Amino acid sequence: MYAAVRRGSAGLGATAAGYGIGLGMALMLTNAGDLAAGALGGFMMVMLWIAGTVHAFSVRPSVFPRPGPHSRQNEYAIHVAKYRRMLREDARRIVTEDPALAHELRIGRPDLPRTYDDGGLVDVNHAPSDILATLPGITTEQVERIVRRRGDQGGFVSAEELAVDADLPPDLLPHLIEYAIFLP
Repeated sequence: MYAAVRRGSAGLGATAAGYGIGLGMALMLTNAGDLAAGALGGFMMVMLWIAGTVHAFSVRPSVFPRPGPHSRQNEYAIHVAKYRRMLREDARRIVTEDPALAHELRIGRPDLPRTYDDGGLVDVNHAPSDILATLPGITTEQVERIVRRRGDQGGFVSAEELAVDADLPPDLLPHLIEYAIFLP
């Protein structure tokens, strides 16, 4: 009956009513006082029990559908992205607390040989233009403006200053904040 209600199926409702009627008849036969009727009632109960169990297992997938398969590849990609974010946060902490160590570790300088993984940060004040071009959403023209302004004023202090001085669109700022660092 639960399956009939859950699926809204009249056929399953009629089947549940049939099981109920069969059970009622089996109970009446077992209480009839006749030995043959009692045996027939017991046999009917066992058959109803077996048939009901088989029917319940056959209907179960349509009543309780399994969720779609989990993509291990997607889960791994999410895990890696979160790990890279953690690496960027750790590298930013080093940049803030010890800029000399950040220079020695070459944080934000994927163009130089290094052993420290900074999670994909880019040092806007020192990285060459081809590395600046890897920042998300940055165009070639914007890279040229950044390099020109960097040469004129000697570097930037923050993503906000970079966006204002290099005349970058406001929607680019969240990407810069996520991936850019500004070592002195």
